[in-house]
Amino acid sequence: MLNPRFTIPLILVVLVGLFSLFHIKQWEQAIVFQFREIAHTDSQPGLHVMIPVMYTVQKFEKRLLNLDQEARRFLTKEKKDVLVDYYVKWLIIDVEKFYTSTRGDFLYANGLIEQRISRALRDQFGERTVQEVVAGERTEILDTVKRTTSKLIQELGISVVDVRTKRIDLPEEVSQSVYNRMRAERDRVAKDFRARGSEASERIKANADRESEVILANAYRDAEIIKGEGDAQATEIYAAAFSKDEEFYALYRSLNAYQNSFKGGNDILLLKPDSDFFRYFNHPGGK
Repeated sequence: MLNPRFTIPLILVVLVGLFSLFHIKQWEQAIVFQFREIAHTDSQPGLHVMIPVMYTVQKFEKRLLNLDQEARRFLTKEKKDVLVDYYVKWLIIDVEKFYTSTRGDFLYANGLIEQRISRALRDQFGERTVQEVVAGERTEILDTVKRTTSKLIQELGISVVDVRTKRIDLPEEVSQSVYNRMRAERDRVAKDFRARGSEASERIKANADRESEVILANAYRDAEIIKGEGDAQATEIYAAAFSKDEEFYALYRSLNAYQNSFKGGNDILLLKPDSDFFRYFNHPGGK
């Protein structure tokens, strides 16, 4: 068991040793203060020694830091609002300058960065239309904004590594209005196409009806010509037959007439018995 006379001094030595040492990790940098004033900065990783009580240490990140900004409204050239949701990647270049300008407050530093970038975005959006900022010139805008933050190295000891937008959109009320206009425009185009289709349909139907009438007329004309030619040939044949045997032809015509007249069982003819119609009934020779 240790002698009490040696225990207390040993504890004091251990405590002094603990407070005299500080460790800097690979991703850290530190400022050593002497009575609340900056004595020097240490960025080398490893174990470092200082005099306790007289000196204190505050550590800062060497890695990239993120500023994730909620969507904000900006006015475009046409005085229309757009919602811009962006984020910023930045890091501490000069830790001493960063501390003296922000007192080491990261929230305060984020606020300063956000003010600078928002002002730059406001200027860039004010020079462009909605179409340009949404579709065409987003990369150019962000590159310009990034260049405007180069003075932050001298002012705050920080460097803005990257600025990116997550979303550029119209406000809800404007989006609905734009959607309604787009829908109305699409409806107008659709009606125009329907009207053109109806016009083409009527034109096709009219052409088809006209062609149908022409075809039917031509067919009727050809049929009448063929029928006339057939009747003429039949007449010639009948005439030739009649000229060969007039009596037989007359008899043949009378038999056809009898046959056509007495097709039904109740057919009645009111004729004189000595009429010309019954001449072959009364006289086989037809006289």
